[in-house]
Amino acid sequence: MIAIGFLIFLFAFLVIGLLSARISKGNANDYLIADKAVKPWLVGLSAVATNNSGYMFIGMIGFTYEVGLQSVWLMIGWIIGDLCANLSAVKEMRKAAARDNIHSFGGLLAHWYGQNHTVLRRLVGLLTVFFLTIYAAAQLKAGSKAVFALLDWDLWVGIVAGAFIILCYSWAGGIRASIWTDAAQSFVMIFGMFLLMICGYNSVTESGPLLDQLQAVNNNYMNLFPSGTWWSVSLFILGWVGGGMAIIGQPHIAIRFMSIDSVNNINKMRTWYYLWFTFFYGATIIVGLLARLILTDTAGFDEEVALPLMAEELLSPLFVGVILAALFAATMSTADSQILSCSAAITRDFKQSNEHSLIVAKITTISILIIASTLGLWNNKTVFAMVLDAWGMLGAAFAPLIIALALGYRCPQAIAIAGIIIGIGTFFIYKAVLPELGITWQSTHYIYEVVPGMLAGGLFFVLAYFISGNPDSKPEDQNNT
Repeated sequence: MIAIGFLIFLFAFLVIGLLSARISKGNANDYLIADKAVKPWLVGLSAVATNNSGYMFIGMIGFTYEVGLQSVWLMIGWIIGDLCANLSAVKEMRKAAARDNIHSFGGLLAHWYGQNHTVLRRLVGLLTVFFLTIYAAAQLKAGSKAVFALLDWDLWVGIVAGAFIILCYSWAGGIRASIWTDAAQSFVMIFGMFLLMICGYNSVTESGPLLDQLQAVNNNYMNLFPSGTWWSVSLFILGWVGGGMAIIGQPHIAIRFMSIDSVNNINKMRTWYYLWFTFFYGATIIVGLLARLILTDTAGFDEEVALPLMAEELLSPLFVGVILAALFAATMSTADSQILSCSAAITRDFKQSNEHSLIVAKITTISILIIASTLGLWNNKTVFAMVLDAWGMLGAAFAPLIIALALGYRCPQAIAIAGIIIGIGTFFIYKAVLPELGITWQSTHYIYEVVPGMLAGGLFFVLAYFISGNPDSKPEDQNNT
């Protein structure tokens, strides 16, 4: 029965994606950016489903299961940072994307003020393909871990199944199919999380007051703030504000903001986006806390499968299948977006030609899916770690540049490229090099590496602005696709 409920919903997502092909215009522009004509509610639901992904169902619930209430700072910091980035850049991003020659994230940055920064475009395209392929691998791995936990299928089966479904509807409808299925998947995700909250609460309160049970887990489990100095705790929280701000540097989410039908509808999109985001993020924390009371045997336990095991403990097999479908939907809603963003980068940012561009984009989609699936099987990192690494690198690379452009800085190509390199380099040095040298300034708590990366990139653009000024930008060749 678990497999039946699971397969029914997967089939429904596939059908919805295939139906989008009925209004497809059959060209590469529609395939890659949905002709920039998507309704605001669809953009909002699609962007937030893409944002939340398997990181929430697998990573965030597992993190809350392990550390307790202090995980709420990931939610608070992330949403505050996300809102700041959204308010500062999304409107200007959509205005810049209105030009006919912009169909990819790299195209957006290279032509923001009408320039023709070819080298920048290719660098952005290269980084998009590299990091989003790793990110997509993490999503496929997240879905396969849940399938393995509940159905005892081999990990490769879940990865291949997810990749096949994504391929079918992406081939048919491109980014429009991805957006349509994201919206449907978001409703299933909300329903699944709500169901687990209700059933989990009813189950644990039979044994006594919920708060008393949570406080009994250990002395620190229900502490709102991590232990440590005010400085280390502040850095911990600041890290997640930076994580939220990094959304503006995620190509697969930015492309959704670029696809909205009108700049005037951005506020409507934000309403859908933040209502859904706040409820869902809060629900993952509640479910993570409840899971710790329901799944009490932690010996050799993989906390990243807490949600599917909790569902199996509480629900009938049919509803377990629904939960599994919701989790799988979360991973697919992100992976398909990333795969299509990679296709846009390869077909638009490297080979800028319209000849046979639709079929080339589709073949590219297949190739990226194969690579991502292989990485998902090969990589031994947790989903939480894989997502944070990819998200952080992209945020450190692109968020400072986008915010600088949105605030009116018409930076030369060399400055833009240098800012990207500085952001990535700082992220890498902070994460990998300094610890190896025994150098650390993050005290007893983790600060997300995206913060020093974004600060370094942002500071560079500020200095460049004051040293060289803001050069007038004369529209050059706007016919470059």
